[in-house]
Amino acid sequence: MGIYLVSVEADDWLDEEALGPVARELDAVLTGRGLPPFVCPPATEFRAGSGQHFEVKLNRPISGFEAFCRELGDGTVEALLGWDVLLPVELEAPVLLPVECSYNDMTAVGDAHRTLAAARRLAELLALPPGIPEHCDNLEINCWFEDHADAAAAASPGPWAKDLDLAFHAALFLRAAEYTLRRGRPLRYS
Repeated sequence: MGIYLVSVEADDWLDEEALGPVARELDAVLTGRGLPPFVCPPATEFRAGSGQHFEVKLNRPISGFEAFCRELGDGTVEALLGWDVLLPVELEAPVLLPVECSYNDMTAVGDAHRTLAAARRLAELLALPPGIPEHCDNLEINCWFEDHADAAAAASPGPWAKDLDLAFHAALFLRAAEYTLRRGRPLRYS
């Protein structure tokens, strides 16, 4: 149980029981802006460690991360926490769609480019250490913070090591945006 951030397959993107209504509403918005509709890449076979899929469980408190982002200002909260679905599409601001999602009455679609820029700023501020998994298809970020963060803190001390919950969320959003832009796939909370 809990909240996960997961990659979306093409079948789910078009499925009326899954994200089909979001896809349809988003395409109408994009077309209205003179942009092409978003096409989710075809499904791929799961291979652990391949980086073709993304799955992270949000199992650490987020309130300190949110407060830290609010202190930074510059749209950091909106870029990192202001979406329900993350896409590799450039948007000026999150697009609100009149479609209910798992945790909200409306679905906010965010821009992975904006998320990546904000996440990179956080990664630099916190001096995130090397070794945080780049491919997160099987809870690798969760496992790294559970099993390797203490050793990494001893080898690479820095601001990140003072608050592992904050560092976890910074790493999560960094890897999420990188994945979305690298694979061209949406991410969503489930």
